[in-house]
Amino acid sequence: MFRNNYDNDSVTYSPTGRLFQVEYALEAIKQGSAAVGLTSNDYVVLVALKRNAEELGSYQKKIIKIDDHMGVALAGLAPDAESCRTFAQAGHAVQDGVQPSIQTHRAVLSIADKAQENTQSYGSRPYGVGLLIAGYDETGAHLFEFQPSGSVLEYFGAAIGARSQAARTYLERNLEEIKKCDDVEQLVVHGLYALRDTLSQDVELTFKNTSVAIVGKDQKFVSYDDEDVQQWLDKLDSVSNTRNRDDGDEDAERKEVMLLLLLLVQLQRAVTNKKETSLAKETKPQVKIEWKPTNR
Repeated sequence: MFRNNYDNDSVTYSPTGRLFQVEYALEAIKQGSAAVGLTSNDYVVLVALKRNAEELGSYQKKIIKIDDHMGVALAGLAPDAESCRTFAQAGHAVQDGVQPSIQTHRAVLSIADKAQENTQSYGSRPYGVGLLIAGYDETGAHLFEFQPSGSVLEYFGAAIGARSQAARTYLERNLEEIKKCDDVEQLVVHGLYALRDTLSQDVELTFKNTSVAIVGKDQKFVSYDDEDVQQWLDKLDSVSNTRNRDDGDEDAERKEVMLLLLLLVQLQRAVTNKKETSLAKETKPQVKIEWKPTNR
């Protein structure tokens, strides 16, 4: 995508005030598989959909632990997320043989400051990853969304990645129930329902492609993968996105109707043209041209 030399670096504004490299980084997030986070008074839950490049390959790790009380779910370029984690861990050095727990919002702001520097330094690029940062500290449970521009916002529920709007719609519809949820098991189920709404028609939630992480009151950050996830998948009424499948059936029917209408229109035009051609032949005057030689 060529933008008239305004996308060659991350420090040049376009005439409309846009930083195209930052926008490209946001597009990289949209290309990643979905991740969902939601929080109640005492717990934060992260759920994420893992991808594998091919059947012979392993699934990409989507949830990363930062500390005993904090972790992230990512969408986008995984190596950039590892860089953010390393920077966050370096922000709280060991003192007297003890590594103090950094507050969640301070860790998030340190990552944001680092990311924002990349948007105003020539020769660097924005991080191509979005993060949902879950943490629990003395101030309570927190869920933050990080963007490559350095922007961070705290949410009760958030979703990033491909088709994440469907997950946000589910969270908005069930927000009050989620906020009042005291049972962490039910909170995980809500997260999985939101994640399920992001699935394409040919994908189902399985213990192989789903990750779950929990942190909260008297609960250190723990990530669950593979068979450990099956206990929550069994609580869903369906592991496939029935909404998308129904929409797909309706779209197919709509396409069939439109195709029939198009064929009828083309047939009507062909009949009309044939009648007009026949009528023109019948009414066309016969012109007879005689040639007479002239004497010179």
